Amino acid sequence: MTSPVLTVGFDLDMTLIDSRPGIRATYVALAERTGTYIDADAVVTRLGPPPETELAYWYPADRVAAMADLYRSLYPEHGVTGATALPGAREAIEAVRAAGGRAIVVTAKHQPNAELQVEHVRLGPDAVIGDLWAEQKALALREHAASVYVGDHVGDIRGARAAGALSVTVPTGPCDAEELRTEGADVVLTGLTEFPAWLARHLEGRPAGYPAAPRA
Repeated sequence: MTSPVLTVGFDLDMTLIDSRPGIRATYVALAERTGTYIDADAVVTRLGPPPETELAYWYPADRVAAMADLYRSLYPEHGVTGATALPGAREAIEAVRAAGGRAIVVTAKHQPNAELQVEHVRLGPDAVIGDLWAEQKALALREHAASVYVGDHVGDIRGARAAGALSVTVPTGPCDAEELRTEGADVVLTGLTEFPAWLARHLEGRPAGYPAAPRA
């Protein structure tokens, strides 16, 4: 019997890429288009959930769905070029490939926009699956038989847990290391620059939680 192929899932925003400038610009454009005040600086401190969650702070409930559609339509023009790869992002994907595995992106970002974003930053994953948040991410993780999911948010931990995958986290988004541990992350790295070494040790059969960031 052949061994299953290693598949590692990665979240996108604030895990692989710093998307804050582009998201901020898109919310500014949305505010200008609709004449509604949005504190775009506050918005980018709580990235992770789909835009409907954020837009509920700024629009009446009966307008949120339409504003989310408008936000997604504005993103290709205003959001894509503002993103950059976070330190270690490309190396993390290459480490999976070097181990004979597949690297996939599973994100709450609208799939067409996620595909544009990944292409712009030139990350080159094996697949991009969008429009999935928190436990919904388990749908794609199970479909691709991912055994590890890497994210920056407590919602990513819930997605990994629902898929029966190891939850590897980085405190590069809105959730700090202690919050990630409290939610039950299996591994807390300080950033993706630590991921290749962690993966090598994990594949050697070392404890799943090594190396974890030290407690503050």
